[in-house]
Amino acid sequence: MTPSRFPLLLLAAACALAPSLAGAAPQPAAKNIIFFLGDGMGPTTITAARIYRYKEEGLLHFERMPHSARIKTYSNDAQTTDSAPSMGSYMTGIKINNDVISMADAKPFAPRKDGNGNATIDACPAGNGRAAATILELAKAAGKSVGSITTTELTHATPASTFSHVCERDMAYQIAAQVVPGGAGYNPALKDGVDVLMGGGRNHFTPFDAARNALGRADGRDLMAELAAQGYTVAANADQMQAAPVGKKFVGIYSDVSHLDYALARRAGQPPLAQMTAKAIDLLASNPKGFFLMVEGGKIDHALHDTNIKNALAETVDFDDAIKTALDKMEALDPGLRNTLLVVTADHDHTIVMNGYAKRGNPILDLVRNVDDGAPARDADGKTFTTLVFGNGPNRPHQRLDVDSSTALGDAYHQETGVRLKGETHGGGDVKLFATGAGAGVFKGTMENTKVFHLMKAAFGF
Repeated sequence: MTPSRFPLLLLAAACALAPSLAGAAPQPAAKNIIFFLGDGMGPTTITAARIYRYKEEGLLHFERMPHSARIKTYSNDAQTTDSAPSMGSYMTGIKINNDVISMADAKPFAPRKDGNGNATIDACPAGNGRAAATILELAKAAGKSVGSITTTELTHATPASTFSHVCERDMAYQIAAQVVPGGAGYNPALKDGVDVLMGGGRNHFTPFDAARNALGRADGRDLMAELAAQGYTVAANADQMQAAPVGKKFVGIYSDVSHLDYALARRAGQPPLAQMTAKAIDLLASNPKGFFLMVEGGKIDHALHDTNIKNALAETVDFDDAIKTALDKMEALDPGLRNTLLVVTADHDHTIVMNGYAKRGNPILDLVRNVDDGAPARDADGKTFTTLVFGNGPNRPHQRLDVDSSTALGDAYHQETGVRLKGETHGGGDVKLFATGAGAGVFKGTMENTKVFHLMKAAFGF
């Protein structure tokens, strides 16, 4: 036997012993997928939240997941994305223009104002883009239960990108109509409806009333009543949420207008994201075909735009608590997560910067303090400064003054900024992704945000 023929004979023998392996399609790994999105949770925010909660040597719960990747976030038309196209890329697998919700080839179209001064409920112009199927819609078509929960308005860009298709993210009244089975404007790709919906912004679902609901719907529809008529359990607070029976669809909207409160100022009746996550899993997990659930920690982004890092870090910890809750519940339901994939990522970064040479153990929100003597460090003009600042935003004084610790550590402190803008912007840098459970090993390296959709789709076997 010549040496050159030996490998060929081995290959032939292997094929003869296991002919089914040749050309075999990969088997789906996951029955359930939970996709966690920390809105605006870039790498520096993660580092700062880790130190804020566990000190330098600690780890957030999601940082303990065994698989990780680096995600590129640019949109179809911009180096720095907004939340709509970035989340849409995760959900649809295509690059989308800024401000557009899960539509291919659509250009933003600013909604007009109705007679009440609110954005209209008009549809996008004909021919302006086409709906792109989302992973939530594909899961629903496969007979799985599906849910979308958030600490923002339910119609906000991230949750909307899971279940709706509009050419402008501000068309919140139209987005709301797309989740009401049988109603005008319903998204038929949702079949009999999204099984679990939670968030804020009840005004987008209820009729305009000059005195009681000035930001309500101009068309007079009460979408909450319509959802109830379609078999949904409707909840307005945490107690009603907890009492909701398994086996029925559920919608919980926990604020009359706008988003839910920050965790540091949560009013009575608003459930924390961990409770929302636990209830959503309880409601979805009874389906033997499995489920898809999106969980957004949306207020991280709001605090960063407001250049208020303390709220951003508290929201990141609150988000991490929800992830820990999901891990614990799914481990009990699915030991070893053999049939469940959990993915944690962000849609974009912000301009937050961790700077200076603060001594180890220094509170992350405090002034930079020297390693040798613990005294406050000073800039070239002799002024103190905080460890965390922003690249841009409104807080750039014409002449810097000293910052003191009591101010910097306060709940309401707004960190200083470099470039002076009316509001802090998103950052265009890569974000992190963490994964665990069934099929998680494919998340590695540096990848496009669109690839995350295709990997989740493959995990489901679609």
